[in-house]
Amino acid sequence: MTTQHPIDDTALVARIAQQEQTALAKLYDRYARILYAVAFKILESVEEAEKVVLDVFCQVWQTAGNYEASRGKVDAWLFLLTRTQALARLRTVAHRSPSATVLGNPAPFQLRSLMANPPEEAPIQERRDRALEALRQLPEEQRQALELAYYQGLTYVEIAAKMGESVDTIKTGIRLGLLELHKTLGSLL
Repeated sequence: MTTQHPIDDTALVARIAQQEQTALAKLYDRYARILYAVAFKILESVEEAEKVVLDVFCQVWQTAGNYEASRGKVDAWLFLLTRTQALARLRTVAHRSPSATVLGNPAPFQLRSLMANPPEEAPIQERRDRALEALRQLPEEQRQALELAYYQGLTYVEIAAKMGESVDTIKTGIRLGLLELHKTLGSLL
């Protein structure tokens, strides 16, 4: 059974659009840890994953007024922002010299510990666990292709080369995997 947040995410985003820092802090508390996990899975770097999380919440602060609930849930929006930022940073890190730094945007809040596990994270953790279990149920080739596409941002051609399969086989495998995930997780989407 999923627990409802006292203040729903859409209401928090609306308050963030009005530049309410406490709303941003609440949204951060709910999602920073799981977004960090997504960024870390992609980047495999604590420092870079932390920068991505800060960049995502800076972006939320700056663009909350553009969020449209009709286009998707807040958590899906946050995951998309995180994945996009992490893949961009992955490309940047791969092309820059080791001495270069990435300057993040100043945040209107202090970075809180990502190790805390407040009770309000329970619904997010439950969804994450269900999604991971659904992913584990996929055939190995489909799961691997989806992970390469999602976590590493590889194209069909790059995935095909890495897995030693044809591009059409990869496209079909990803399509079937996504359909199966949608069928299994439809209520979460």
